[in-house]
Amino acid sequence: MTRKTVAVTGATSGIGKALAELYAQKGWNVAAAGRNLASMDALARQYPNVLPVACDVTRPDDCQNLVAQSLERFGRLDVLINNAGISMRANFADLDVEVLQKVMDVNFWGTVYCTKAALDALKRTQGTVVGISSIAGFQGLPGRTGYCASKFAMHGFLETLRIETAADGVKVLIVAPGYTASAIRERALNERAVPQGESPRNENKMMRAEAVAQAVFNAVQKRRRTLVLTPAGKAVVAVKKFFPALADKLVAREVGKEQ
Repeated sequence: MTRKTVAVTGATSGIGKALAELYAQKGWNVAAAGRNLASMDALARQYPNVLPVACDVTRPDDCQNLVAQSLERFGRLDVLINNAGISMRANFADLDVEVLQKVMDVNFWGTVYCTKAALDALKRTQGTVVGISSIAGFQGLPGRTGYCASKFAMHGFLETLRIETAADGVKVLIVAPGYTASAIRERALNERAVPQGESPRNENKMMRAEAVAQAVFNAVQKRRRTLVLTPAGKAVVAVKKFFPALADKLVAREVGKEQ
């Protein structure tokens, strides 16, 4: 049987790295994309079925190159996982609008550029587009206007893409992890667009990236449309649907615990 191929953006750490490792262990060909090529080179030395690709998802040419290298090396593309992402933490009244632009460039436009580059290849294999989003794509969170806007935009883009490509056999999966232990909070931009360098939450109490990766792998295999993770995340989405004002109060209280 021909090995299937997955391309994972943001594969240098966190959920992206866990996804690349899991797919490699499952015997898939993996195009591991990210800006830190050294980290992915180490993964490629461990798994010969991993192709490290330097890729900044805010650059359309890099996204085209990711797909081109995947097809040149492996001959096909079955799954694209748009995982590359960046967060921010500051009240809107205090921040420079540049912060929102940077977050949108990575989270939204990065998803658009990579998906556009991969779409024809995915149509040929009747493959799957995955967007690693967030509960912030369902519910606004104080201090994260740019992050929430980017995830809401991602949802709208992917939901529409699902309808447009249904006749081609392409599947679209939107994944909303809850709080997951990773470096995303340490790298979150402050009001001046500078990484904050620390997490405001206890990372030890969060879902592990490896558990998220396994859940995503299973959801792709089952051709699911949406995957919401963690009990707290599922609760927020449910409350938002039926009691939106209550959801606002609950997230304000929870996020208010952060320093």
